[in-house]
Amino acid sequence: MLEIIPAPPFYQSVGRECEVFTAAFEARLPVLIKGPTGCGKTRFVSHMAEQLGLTLHTVACHDDLTAADLVGRHLITGGDTVWVDGPLTRAVRSGGICYLDEVVEARKDTTVVLHPLTDDRRILPIERTGELLHAHPDFMLVVSYNPGYQHVLKTLKPSTRQRFVALSFNFASPELERSVLVTETGLDAGRAASLVTLAGQIRRLAGVDLEEAVSTRLLVYAARLMVAGMDERVACRAALVEPLSDEEDTLAALETIIAAQFG
Repeated sequence: MLEIIPAPPFYQSVGRECEVFTAAFEARLPVLIKGPTGCGKTRFVSHMAEQLGLTLHTVACHDDLTAADLVGRHLITGGDTVWVDGPLTRAVRSGGICYLDEVVEARKDTTVVLHPLTDDRRILPIERTGELLHAHPDFMLVVSYNPGYQHVLKTLKPSTRQRFVALSFNFASPELERSVLVTETGLDAGRAASLVTLAGQIRRLAGVDLEEAVSTRLLVYAARLMVAGMDERVACRAALVEPLSDEEDTLAALETIIAAQFG
């Protein structure tokens, strides 16, 4: 059987974020990454895990995520009750990055379990087994969230935020975004430039007619559709317009912008 080895995730540094992340890992410090949806937070963490040679344990946080989902639980297997580690416990035991994506989506009582791991103790108490785990030297906790979604019910407490080294992300510059599209998808430079210009026009509508700005991720999707032979306007409709809104007036406005760019 042919073994397919995935290529390392492409990431282009835009500042000193790689340096800060590496220093945080070496100092055994947790990292908080904040930025809009699709700006490259998860790609950055994957890139850094590759660069540091660490296993990456990713958890997509949601409203129903419990502490047991992170730490582990007893399960019945073959008539016996056995303890099964969750992703956080596996990373604490054996090392690697435990990445909690959109951590503010998790229940508030879930984030409390992180506190002993985010100070100089670096411990994980497991009440159900009576264990007190000391984090592996190569364990690193990384969390992310989108500040644009924050409100009174979905935010990190100051007492939690101040336990992390923080990095702020935003969308890349037009020049870098064009480079990402060409490198990631093989799209020609001309259409890549048109897509980035289109994204800039749509992003000016964010917060007014759109709840979310068009992400670099969606631009990559549109570029891949074009490389596959799809008409530019159809690709933009599928990858950029429909995911952003369900309002007919907004969709029509976005179609007009696309027509002007790819008329």
